[in-house]
Amino acid sequence: MSQPAAIPGVDLEVLRAWMDERGLASGPIEDVEALGGGTQNILLRFRRGTDAFVLRRPPLHKRRNSDETMRREARVLGALAGSEVPHPALIAACAEEGVLGASFYLMEPIDGFNAPTGLPPLHAGNPTIRHRMGLSMVDGIAALGRIDFTKVGLEGFGRPEGFIERQVPRWKKQLASYSELSGYPGPEIPGVEQVADWLDRHKPTEWKPGILHGDYHLANVLFELDGPELLAIVDWELCTIGDPLLDLGWMLATWPDPGELASGVVRVHPWEGFPAADELVEQYRKGTDRCLDSIAWYEVLACYKLGIILEGSHARAFAGKAPKEIGDLLHRQTLGLFERALTRIATA
Repeated sequence: MSQPAAIPGVDLEVLRAWMDERGLASGPIEDVEALGGGTQNILLRFRRGTDAFVLRRPPLHKRRNSDETMRREARVLGALAGSEVPHPALIAACAEEGVLGASFYLMEPIDGFNAPTGLPPLHAGNPTIRHRMGLSMVDGIAALGRIDFTKVGLEGFGRPEGFIERQVPRWKKQLASYSELSGYPGPEIPGVEQVADWLDRHKPTEWKPGILHGDYHLANVLFELDGPELLAIVDWELCTIGDPLLDLGWMLATWPDPGELASGVVRVHPWEGFPAADELVEQYRKGTDRCLDSIAWYEVLACYKLGIILEGSHARAFAGKAPKEIGDLLHRQTLGLFERALTRIATA
């Protein structure tokens, strides 16, 4: 048993009282464990009686929209209850900020593994299992895209009107804003204007709004420990109502090319056996009625958007607001994403 005397951002006695008011188990909060992840959010796993919980709240130094992000995440997880989408089940949420100093929610633990942190022996030793892992990832977002967001209480969750049309202007403006950072010489990204122009000229003319995870890649999913299936999609902080095909495009943009693992944004070793990109598209096709004729556009958009997001850390490094080595690493990834976008444009 381990119970830290104090956990920054989470007063265990206050949390216990809050849970008591809602009848969420009984007894002391025990076996508290901080969980790692890809964000700065605070993630704790603990036990109370015979029940296990995971708490998620914003970082101590909250961003302007941190509390609203927590409320949105909880709303999405609640909306997904009973669906075919693998996700952590929501137990309870606290929208108020006064209890723990931030909005937070409790969800059920997922006993799975994150592939980029290392494959278990079963998965590392079997390319057939790794192949199914990739296909099951696609099945997860195909299921998400099939949900009618209006029927699960997510009307007004996003702004689907004009979603496609505002993507390039939105991210072009974001890239331009980095020039306000002291010392940043401007984006030295070959192809940035060419990619933006191609995206503007080739926008899909028809699409259907749905739930969009917004950051769908191998680091944001958990797999079974004893098999190849997807157990849960996690980190829903960028979720909105938009075009679900962008999730497939995002997965393709971050999916390593065979023989070019060093350029992949998300890496898993060994990689042999994982499906090729065209297999991912065909697997998605089996689970959707959406037209995939423009999937190259969504992949290029994902490269464009993610590359600009990563370039932000490069710009902040010039201003002393991020470590230089991190800024340089993410800039190289940005260059790789734009190189991939240009290659995809040439073959589209």
